[in-house]
Amino acid sequence: MRARDKAAVSALRATLAALDNAEAVPLDETELRGMALEQSPVGVGATEAARRELSERGVVDVVRAEVAERLEAAARLTAPAHADRAARLRAEAAVLLRFVDDPGIARETA
Repeated sequence: MRARDKAAVSALRATLAALDNAEAVPLDETELRGMALEQSPVGVGATEAARRELSERGVVDVVRAEVAERLEAAARLTAPAHADRAARLRAEAAVLLRFVDDPGIARETA
């Protein structure tokens, strides 16, 4: 990260977004539709839902899914014109694998 590695920054940003999405709790639309306007909650934070808290195993599963997604996409990019993109996807996967295989690295590079 200190070397401003674009592949690492891209991989980490996308993975943080994936983790954020994994913590989201789906809203039940039937509750929202059946509510009258005067019964709707008001005020700061009234519409915020509690977030799911991922276990360490859940976090690792999300990161491994991100790795698999990048490697699959790189494998599909077989044309010579896409060689740079495929290499970048493989580099991003390698960055993420470092964090999953050796979690101590995350503390050292931060």
